[in-house]
Amino acid sequence: MHGLIAPHGGTLVNRLAEGARAQELARDAATMQRINLTQKQSCDLELITNGGYSPLTGFMGKADFESVCKEMKLKSGRTWSIPILLSVLKGCEPKVGQRVALYAPNGTLQAVMLVEEVFEHEKKLEIPSVFRTEDPAHPGAAMVQAEGEVCLAGPVESVTVCVDPKGPEAFLSQRLTPAQVRAEFQKRGWKRIVAFQTRNPIHRAHEYVCKCAQEICDGLLIHPLVGETKKGDIAADVRMEAIGALVAKYFNPATTMVSVLPAAMRYAGPREAIHHAIMRKNYGCSHFIVGRDHAGVGNYYGTYDAQKIFDEVDEKDLGIQPLMFEHTGYSKSYGGMVSGKSFPKIEGDIINLSGTAVRDLLFKGERPPVEFSRPEVADVLIAAAKSGRLFVQ
Repeated sequence: MHGLIAPHGGTLVNRLAEGARAQELARDAATMQRINLTQKQSCDLELITNGGYSPLTGFMGKADFESVCKEMKLKSGRTWSIPILLSVLKGCEPKVGQRVALYAPNGTLQAVMLVEEVFEHEKKLEIPSVFRTEDPAHPGAAMVQAEGEVCLAGPVESVTVCVDPKGPEAFLSQRLTPAQVRAEFQKRGWKRIVAFQTRNPIHRAHEYVCKCAQEICDGLLIHPLVGETKKGDIAADVRMEAIGALVAKYFNPATTMVSVLPAAMRYAGPREAIHHAIMRKNYGCSHFIVGRDHAGVGNYYGTYDAQKIFDEVDEKDLGIQPLMFEHTGYSKSYGGMVSGKSFPKIEGDIINLSGTAVRDLLFKGERPPVEFSRPEVADVLIAAAKSGRLFVQ
């Protein structure tokens, strides 16, 4: 990995069993207690397996869980902001020392886990710590509240690296592991790589910050999240189609790469910004774009809270460099994309569209203004809206 940033903790974890060992695990799993994973747990397991969650080698124990909630650190002192838990219903928990078989939502055997610890899922600690709210309407908080009351901890051995609820073929050509992404960076001779996280189609403001970041780096990794998202978000396949159309015409292929991140959204705002940065560090990125209301939802977080939280963690341990961007948009006075840093704020000057306004236009078959969305992106979204596949159901 010479020339690239080191993974979080120094070593890129790989929990995938291969060959005879994978066959042995698959045979043994038939005699083990079966644990049916939620989509979120399956996403987490994939990232434990492929090293996206390095240095984790399994689901967290109580000491790590409490330390992450209270201090944003693993018990080792390593920066970490989101608990990675395997919770089950009370009364269904196995005994310590037992091995269990972990099955993805589509019924595929994903991994075998040695249960080293069983502990109470302290939701009253996790929810306010991670989400900064206890409002049951918060999608991330609601997701945790619906989870099991008991957590299982221990190392995993996976028999497959990639399991998607819609089938393992989903985004397979772009579903690269951290090791594969790092190899591609090295092949291209990139050392300074900036990652862009998105769970939405890329509009003109996103495009602007990506290109600003490209100017100071060797390459840009557009890394859309394709794991579990909430109802009403743009569906992952539509987003990927829109990103493909945009990149093909408006980005330089020599300095741009697209891969997908099989993570579940938490909608945890500031804490999730740190989480997203750590994952991109493991994928080999040296820089990470943090814009307005990163990973936010509703009005739970301040506009720039996700940027301010980086002052609360050890910069040296985090390793990856956040690139902070203010709210950007098309200025009618300037005649181009600007932020508050690059052009004076003038009342009514920036073309802004609410999510509701964009949605209404798409369903009418009308394009948002070209100052907001590239026509090629709008075409994809309009077609998806007309066919009823625009949103997660």
